[in-house]
Amino acid sequence: MSTEAQTGEAEAAAPAPVEPLRLLAEDADDLHIISAALQDAILRPVDIVWERSARRVTLKLSRFCWECGGTRVMAAMQFGDVVAVKSRRLPRLPESALELLAMDFEPGEAPGGRVILMFAAGGDLRIDVECLDAVLTDLSERWPAKLAPAHLDQPAESA
Repeated sequence: MSTEAQTGEAEAAAPAPVEPLRLLAEDADDLHIISAALQDAILRPVDIVWERSARRVTLKLSRFCWECGGTRVMAAMQFGDVVAVKSRRLPRLPESALELLAMDFEPGEAPGGRVILMFAAGGDLRIDVECLDAVLTDLSERWPAKLAPAHLDQPAESA
């Protein structure tokens, strides 16, 4: 057997590097895809920045990589054309942990509406937008997650 064949087989068996995730949302269906990618992301209130004069909201989060399994990555989510931001039942301490469960878009006067970010423990963040213009991008290398997120509605694993 030749060395070339062995090298080629080893290269073929090596997993391909995972490209950073970069997604754009311009409608509710797009936002649902980003919502799935951000399920169980962790952030802090200090990681939510509203630049009123720029009409932009940016969130810095630790995203659990469901598509890679067992890893996390730092990511940023940015919303443009923001006209108002309101929160309900979110902790105010800057270092409090927030776990993002899902995002949804409630249409208003076209093309605007509200983006609702729902967090564990019942809090939410409402971002009113003139039109849906949101971007998600990974910022760092992946690292092994200490724990995989668990949900109460998931069946318990047998020992």
